[in-house]
Amino acid sequence: MTETSGVPEARPAPVHWKLVVDSADPHAQADFWAGALHYEVEDNSALVERLLELGALPGTAAVEFHGRPAFRDLIAVRHPDDPYDPDSGTGLGRRLLFQRVPEAKTVKNRLHLDLHPGAELRAAEVGRLTALGASVLREVREPSGQWVVMTDPEGNEFCVH
Repeated sequence: MTETSGVPEARPAPVHWKLVVDSADPHAQADFWAGALHYEVEDNSALVERLLELGALPGTAAVEFHGRPAFRDLIAVRHPDDPYDPDSGTGLGRRLLFQRVPEAKTVKNRLHLDLHPGAELRAAEVGRLTALGASVLREVREPSGQWVVMTDPEGNEFCVH
Protein backbone atom coordinates (compact mmCIF):
# COMPACT_ATOMS: atom_id res chain seq x y z
CA MET A 1 0.00 0.00 0.00
CA THR A 2 1.19 3.48 -0.82
CA GLU A 3 -0.27 6.66 0.58
CA THR A 4 -1.07 9.91 -1.24
CA SER A 5 -2.66 12.82 0.61
CA GLY A 6 -3.27 10.60 3.61
CA VAL A 7 -5.42 8.11 1.65
CA PRO A 8 -3.98 4.60 1.24
CA GLU A 9 -3.80 3.43 -2.37
CA ALA A 10 -3.94 -0.19 -3.36
CA ARG A 11 -0.90 -1.47 -5.22
CA PRO A 12 -1.78 -3.15 -8.53
CA ALA A 13 -1.55 -6.91 -8.43
CA PRO A 14 1.60 -8.29 -10.06
CA VAL A 15 1.11 -9.48 -13.62
CA HIS A 16 0.99 -13.25 -14.06
CA TRP A 17 3.48 -14.38 -16.74
CA LYS A 18 5.17 -17.38 -18.30
CA LEU A 19 8.23 -17.61 -20.51
CA VAL A 20 7.36 -18.96 -23.97
CA VAL A 21 10.06 -20.75 -25.94
CA ASP A 22 9.70 -21.45 -29.66
CA SER A 23 10.78 -24.97 -30.53
CA ALA A 24 10.78 -27.64 -33.20
CA ASP A 25 9.86 -30.39 -30.72
CA PRO A 26 8.04 -28.92 -27.71
CA HIS A 27 7.68 -32.26 -25.93
CA ALA A 28 11.40 -33.06 -26.09
CA GLN A 29 12.18 -29.53 -24.89
CA ALA A 30 9.71 -29.91 -22.01
CA ASP A 31 11.36 -33.17 -20.96
CA PHE A 32 14.81 -31.57 -21.11
CA TRP A 33 13.87 -28.43 -19.15
CA ALA A 34 11.80 -30.35 -16.59
CA GLY A 35 14.90 -32.43 -15.91
CA ALA A 36 17.24 -29.44 -15.99
CA LEU A 37 15.18 -27.36 -13.54
CA HIS A 38 13.68 -30.22 -11.50
CA TYR A 39 10.28 -28.97 -12.69
CA GLU A 40 7.24 -31.04 -13.66
CA VAL A 41 5.83 -31.39 -17.15
CA GLU A 42 2.25 -30.17 -16.96
CA ASP A 43 -0.44 -32.81 -17.37
CA ASN A 44 -3.16 -31.22 -19.50
CA SER A 45 -4.68 -34.60 -20.43
CA ALA A 46 -8.06 -33.97 -18.76
CA LEU A 47 -8.43 -30.69 -20.67
CA VAL A 48 -7.30 -32.26 -23.96
CA GLU A 49 -9.76 -35.14 -23.50
CA ARG A 50 -12.64 -32.73 -22.76
CA LEU A 51 -11.84 -30.61 -25.81
CA LEU A 52 -11.60 -33.69 -28.03
CA GLU A 53 -14.93 -35.04 -26.73
CA LEU A 54 -16.62 -31.67 -27.35
CA GLY A 55 -15.20 -31.50 -30.86
CA ALA A 56 -13.48 -28.24 -29.93
CA LEU A 57 -10.05 -29.73 -30.66
CA PRO A 58 -9.41 -31.78 -33.80
CA GLY A 59 -7.75 -35.13 -33.27
CA THR A 60 -4.72 -33.95 -35.28
CA ALA A 61 -4.07 -31.29 -32.60
CA ALA A 62 -3.40 -33.93 -29.94
CA VAL A 63 -0.65 -36.51 -29.45
CA GLU A 64 0.12 -39.16 -26.88
CA PHE A 65 2.87 -38.00 -24.54
CA HIS A 66 4.06 -40.16 -21.64
CA GLY A 67 1.00 -42.35 -22.07
CA ARG A 68 -1.62 -39.61 -21.96
CA PRO A 69 -3.18 -37.15 -24.41
CA ALA A 70 -1.41 -33.81 -24.82
CA PHE A 71 -1.58 -30.82 -27.12
CA ARG A 72 0.52 -31.47 -30.23
CA ASP A 73 2.00 -27.99 -30.54
CA LEU A 74 2.53 -26.82 -26.97
CA ILE A 75 3.41 -28.09 -23.55
CA ALA A 76 4.66 -26.45 -20.37
CA VAL A 77 6.78 -27.25 -17.35
CA ARG A 78 6.11 -25.79 -13.93
CA HIS A 79 7.73 -25.50 -10.53
CA PRO A 80 6.51 -28.49 -8.48
CA ASP A 81 5.64 -26.34 -5.44
CA ASP A 82 3.58 -23.77 -7.35
CA PRO A 83 -0.22 -23.95 -7.56
CA TYR A 84 -1.96 -25.24 -10.66
CA ASP A 85 -5.50 -25.54 -11.95
CA PRO A 86 -6.54 -29.17 -11.38
CA ASP A 87 -9.20 -28.99 -14.12
CA SER A 88 -6.76 -28.01 -16.86
CA GLY A 89 -3.39 -29.01 -15.37
CA THR A 90 -2.13 -25.50 -16.13
CA GLY A 91 0.40 -24.04 -13.72
CA LEU A 92 -0.40 -20.78 -11.96
CA GLY A 93 3.16 -19.88 -11.02
CA ARG A 94 6.65 -20.27 -12.47
CA ARG A 95 6.37 -21.91 -15.90
CA LEU A 96 8.06 -22.38 -19.24
CA LEU A 97 5.78 -23.01 -22.22
CA PHE A 98 7.22 -24.65 -25.33
CA GLN A 99 5.38 -23.97 -28.58
CA ARG A 100 5.99 -25.55 -31.96
CA VAL A 101 7.18 -23.20 -34.70
CA PRO A 102 8.08 -24.14 -38.28
CA GLU A 103 11.32 -22.18 -38.52
CA ALA A 104 14.63 -23.22 -36.95
CA LYS A 105 16.57 -21.09 -34.48
CA THR A 106 18.94 -18.89 -36.48
CA VAL A 107 20.43 -16.25 -34.16
CA LYS A 108 21.65 -15.82 -30.61
CA ASN A 109 18.95 -15.67 -27.93
CA ARG A 110 17.94 -12.19 -26.81
CA LEU A 111 16.73 -13.73 -23.55
CA HIS A 112 18.15 -16.70 -21.67
CA LEU A 113 17.95 -18.53 -18.35
CA ASP A 114 20.75 -18.44 -15.79
CA LEU A 115 20.94 -21.48 -13.52
CA HIS A 116 22.67 -20.94 -10.16
CA PRO A 117 23.76 -24.19 -8.53
CA GLY A 118 26.76 -22.40 -6.94
CA ALA A 119 30.44 -22.42 -7.84
CA GLU A 120 31.13 -25.61 -5.85
CA LEU A 121 28.41 -27.51 -7.76
CA ARG A 122 28.88 -25.93 -11.21
CA ALA A 123 30.98 -28.72 -12.74
CA ALA A 124 28.63 -31.45 -11.51
CA GLU A 125 25.61 -29.51 -12.76
CA VAL A 126 27.21 -29.04 -16.19
CA GLY A 127 27.83 -32.79 -16.30
CA ARG A 128 24.23 -33.53 -15.30
CA LEU A 129 22.85 -31.12 -17.91
CA THR A 130 25.13 -32.58 -20.59
CA ALA A 131 23.79 -36.05 -19.76
CA LEU A 132 20.25 -34.65 -20.27
CA GLY A 133 21.18 -33.44 -23.77
CA ALA A 134 22.75 -30.00 -23.30
CA SER A 135 26.07 -28.99 -24.84
CA VAL A 136 28.84 -26.78 -23.53
CA LEU A 137 29.32 -23.76 -25.77
CA ARG A 138 32.11 -22.08 -23.79
CA GLU A 139 33.48 -21.50 -20.32
CA VAL A 140 33.72 -17.89 -19.21
CA ARG A 141 36.24 -16.56 -16.69
CA GLU A 142 36.04 -12.81 -16.13
CA PRO A 143 36.84 -10.50 -13.23
CA SER A 144 33.08 -10.37 -12.58
CA GLY A 145 32.80 -14.14 -12.21
CA GLN A 146 32.85 -17.56 -13.83
CA TRP A 147 30.11 -19.46 -15.62
CA VAL A 148 29.51 -21.96 -18.38
CA VAL A 149 27.48 -21.06 -21.46
CA MET A 150 25.50 -24.08 -22.61
CA THR A 151 22.86 -24.86 -25.22
CA ASP A 152 19.75 -26.97 -24.78
CA PRO A 153 18.98 -29.74 -27.31
CA GLU A 154 17.61 -27.18 -29.81
CA GLY A 155 20.51 -24.75 -29.49
CA ASN A 156 19.01 -22.21 -27.07
CA GLU A 157 21.72 -20.68 -24.91
CA PHE A 158 21.63 -20.69 -21.13
CA CYS A 159 24.26 -20.17 -18.44
CA VAL A 160 25.31 -22.16 -15.40
CA HIS A 161 26.80 -19.93 -12.69
